[in-house]
Order: sequence, then structure tokens, then C-alpha cells
Amino acid sequence: MTQSPLDRALVEESAKKSGLVWVRGATGPDRPLWHVWHEGAVHLLGDGPGEQPLPGLVDGGAVTVTVRSKDKGGRLVAWSARVVELRPGGEEWTAAVAALKGKRLNAPDGEAAPERWARECRVVRLEPGAVDPRVPTGSLAAAPPASPVTTRRPVPAGLPRLLFGRRGR
Repeated sequence: MTQSPLDRALVEESAKKSGLVWVRGATGPDRPLWHVWHEGAVHLLGDGPGEQPLPGLVDGGAVTVTVRSKDKGGRLVAWSARVVELRPGGEEWTAAVAALKGKRLNAPDGEAAPERWARECRVVRLEPGAVDPRVPTGSLAAAPPASPVTTRRPVPAGLPRLLFGRRGR
């Protein structure tokens, strides 16, 4: 399905200004992924040591991409996308990696990152399709995945005295 010029502009501007996109494949929950908008599509780097996982993103598959507003945090736009895996060393791969390298924070190998990405990672292009015109009525918040980890513990008895000082003076 073709996009109107207004839809294309909304997708491009929202993706350019957002640090994360939420991607949902055929199965599983939406996942936040850092990305770069480059040559008319979202580009992702992952599935290698120290990089973000890209589960459910298979070459030729379909995904749904959602971008949230930076100031309010609510859903700004969602669209369908076709997944294209770029092959290392190709012209598209080289151009995408140059853009990704500029946005990759704290790469452990610095300038040598592209060589590691070619050996161990995947670069994926999400080509925009139709914009979802539906406006959600609920919060779209998902329950956190089950985990044995917890941070809820009783407040230590002496903590209020440490924070607020002695009251008996």
C-alpha cells in the first residue's frame, strides 16, 4: 500500500527525532530498539555480542513499528514495515553502517566497530509501509515479563532518622 506525502513526512520526522522505535514482529511483545533513519527507512543493528537483540526480524518478514512522542511519551504514529537484511560489504550496508556508527554510543571497539559488525552482527532495514490510522483508546502499556528479581523490601528502621535527622532536639 502506498503512503500519502503527509504519511511519509510523519513517519520520517517521527523516526528522525526519536531515539527509540518500538518494533513488534509476528510473535512476541513490542521491543524498544535504537535506530537510525537513513535513506527512507529505519536501520537497526543487533544480534551480536554487546548489541541489542533483534528477535523475530527475518529477511522479507513484516513488522509493526511504533514511534512515541519525545515530550509526552504517547504513541505518535505506527506503521507496517518490510524487513530487509543488508549483506555485509554491499553498498547499502556500507552506507547504513556509516550512519549507525555515528549514533552508536559506547561501542567497546570504537573505530573498529564496523569490522566486528560485519563478522558478528546483523544490519536490518525496515522499509515503511502503510500508516495505521487507528487511535488507541487504552494505555498500550504491557505488563512486565515475569522475573524472580525484585526490589521491594521493607525500609530499614534507621533510614528515616538518617534522612530527616533527630526529631528529639
